[in-house]
Amino acid sequence: MTRVDHLVYGTPDLARGVAGIAQLLGVTPTPGGQHPGRGTRNALVSLGVGTYLEIVGPDPEQPAPVGGRMFGVDALAQPRLVTWCASASDLDGLQAEAHRHGVSLGAVASGGRRGSDGQTLSWRFTEPSALVEGGVVPFFIDWGPSPHPSATAAPGAVLIGLRATHPDPARAERMLRALHLDLAVTSGARAELIATIDSPRGRVELR
Repeated sequence: MTRVDHLVYGTPDLARGVAGIAQLLGVTPTPGGQHPGRGTRNALVSLGVGTYLEIVGPDPEQPAPVGGRMFGVDALAQPRLVTWCASASDLDGLQAEAHRHGVSLGAVASGGRRGSDGQTLSWRFTEPSALVEGGVVPFFIDWGPSPHPSATAAPGAVLIGLRATHPDPARAERMLRALHLDLAVTSGARAELIATIDSPRGRVELR
């Protein structure tokens, strides 16, 4: 694993997604907050220092934005890992290097949300809706001076490993190497992420 900031677990219904993760891990996710203008909100589980699981779904208090909600949660039939995020500092330089290698990361933008505790978090990221190679190639985030969400997310679980399947694993791995990322990708019918997590329920797999 290389620089995993967080895993994104998309769900068509946030309460349902939170309940499923609580049952799988034996950890009740911490309410996160709204993503203004994106039509989503989240809940979080810490996966160790500097890493967390984000459960994200539609926010009933916000209208669906033009083009649909973030991470394609509107189109999901079942909750699943939809992508992952890697930490980085020089996002503009990273995007330029990715372009030189034929990897089309999303545009660098700013984001923010107000948590359920009233604290405002802000960050810069490469637009996550790009979902490069079905989410096997991550988007990138720079938290700057904001506290990392893993510090206040529900504790008790640790990320042990992350791997992926892809219809063209050589192409996906070539893109990952161009971004200086080490993620094992094997052949599969579709792009899929598989996380191995140590939890109060034992060692489990999340897909």
